Amino acid sequence: MNWLYVMLGAMAGAPLRYLTDRAVQSRHDSVFPWGTFTVNVTGSLVLGLLTGAAAGAADSRLQLLLGTGLCGALTTYSTFSYETLRLAETGARGYAAANVVASVAAGLGAAFAGAALAGAVWG
Repeated sequence: MNWLYVMLGAMAGAPLRYLTDRAVQSRHDSVFPWGTFTVNVTGSLVLGLLTGAAAGAADSRLQLLLGTGLCGALTTYSTFSYETLRLAETGARGYAAANVVASVAAGLGAAFAGAALAGAVWG
């Protein structure tokens, strides 16, 4: 039955990723992949919140639904890697390096912030 929670979360996460990516990217006249950056940082924040809430005994079904399903389908390491590679190949090496550094720093920062916030609220 756990697979059903994962599937339901993923059914929401995948289209949310696509729609968010398109909406964010259409607002920026830049080669920097702002859409992918946004979904990855947002997913890291949500997963951080769930991780912090789990310490306060969050429901495992909620973790499967939102953590594994929603965040797993919302975030995208493969697209991040592909876009970084394309930036480097097309000569935008500065943007490629900025994408790597900013994505990792912001993603980790969002995860830690989410966990801290959840701990403060539910801990």
